[in-house]
Amino acid sequence: MAEIVIKGVAKNFGSFTALHSVDLTIADQEFMVLLGASGCGKTTLLRIIAGLETPSQGEVWIGGRRVDHLPPRARGIAMVFQNYAVFPHLTVFENIAFGLRMAKLPQSEVARRVTRTAELMHIEQLLKRYSGELSGGQRQRVAVARALAMEPDVILMDEPLSNLDALLRLEMRAELKGVLAESKTTTIYVTHDQVEAMSLADRISVMNGGYIVQADRPTEVYRNPAARFVGSFIGNPPMNFLPARADGAGRWQVAGLTLDGPQTGAAEFAIRPEDLHPAPDGLQAEIRVVEPLGPHTLLTAQVAGQPFRAIVESDHHITPGDTITLAPIPDRIRWFDPETHKAIA
Repeated sequence: MAEIVIKGVAKNFGSFTALHSVDLTIADQEFMVLLGASGCGKTTLLRIIAGLETPSQGEVWIGGRRVDHLPPRARGIAMVFQNYAVFPHLTVFENIAFGLRMAKLPQSEVARRVTRTAELMHIEQLLKRYSGELSGGQRQRVAVARALAMEPDVILMDEPLSNLDALLRLEMRAELKGVLAESKTTTIYVTHDQVEAMSLADRISVMNGGYIVQADRPTEVYRNPAARFVGSFIGNPPMNFLPARADGAGRWQVAGLTLDGPQTGAAEFAIRPEDLHPAPDGLQAEIRVVEPLGPHTLLTAQVAGQPFRAIVESDHHITPGDTITLAPIPDRIRWFDPETHKAIA
């Protein structure tokens, strides 16, 4: 069992607080992604779990054992970094075997694990090559294989695919998810790339300003953001937001459109661009830019003086300068508190 429990972990660098009393539980064999913009605290949290940073307060437990006082080598973890950290003077075989030799495992066990992990990562034909003879994607596969060969309880990954080109990232994402599921390893993966997070994660922890804003399944984070920040960060394009006004009759006025809404004193309307469609009755949108995307068209518009985007079917003939009405799908509308920015049920 390699459940990870983070209890009240905070980290201060002088007067700057990088993490504010973070609580998070990651189940055994779960793939957890820490997602957020630069400076949100995701890498600091990963380094505390790894033992590369000391928390200012709080506890870290792995597999029912408190580890925040232990050095990295005693925590049963392996790490994969953004830079490949492949030794140039060693062959692929010796790179994968490096940690195993340091642990003084028998040669037969070293050979078994190297062969197995190389096959998992589809690099068994490269075992005699040196890193200078490998592509970036192959070097990253070697780094992952080296971590897997240690058969750790936990693998920690810090933006491991960010140095790869787009096509190779797509290929590695699919392989990585399958390999880690097969190895039955608990994984924490740090990224700022929401596509990576959505495609890889069992759960996503969205971080902002040293806090975990929401930790949930990818579909739930996307469809039901717990805070305005989550809706504005996840999605390409992100959610649209418009001010709303209660009309005194239990309904809400949003840019001239009357909608059912929450029973609360104040609210902000939100909708994802793909949850709108042209209709006779809707939000009046002044089209600024039209971007054909194959089966869909991305519209950039203004609604009630606010920037607004919609994704519509490509068979709609819309040109810049047009004024159209966009109807939101009722059950896809979300509402947020304009003061706390938290979701309103």
